[in-house]
Amino acid sequence: MPFNVNPSSGVPIYLQLMEQVKHAIETGALLPGEQLPATRKVAEDLVMNPNTVAKAYRELEHEGVIEMRKGLGAFVTEYGSTSGELIERAQPVLRAAMDQMADLGLQEEQMRRLFESELLRLRQSPRRG
Repeated sequence: MPFNVNPSSGVPIYLQLMEQVKHAIETGALLPGEQLPATRKVAEDLVMNPNTVAKAYRELEHEGVIEMRKGLGAFVTEYGSTSGELIERAQPVLRAAMDQMADLGLQEEQMRRLFESELLRLRQSPRRG
């Protein structure tokens, strides 16, 4: 799986790597049980510090997207694979909301700010159980 990062994007590189792994899982490019490239290989390919790749992998493991197997590397979990199904089910909901916002006359940047503020609100509220 080739990674692409943009150091000047303003998004930390480890977050860019995490998002690319999640996207690959959601689209089926990475399947449950499949091994991710070794941290050193990714670091060499992207000419970056291996600790940055290791941080991305640790965060993905913490989120349950991958699991680290001592001496073997990083592997996609079953949990990670279900996120693609959830994304597929959620996409029509988001699309309908965006269509309604466009009908109200909101511009793309206004929608983005609104979405980000709602994500922040969700993070700060007690979890629904």
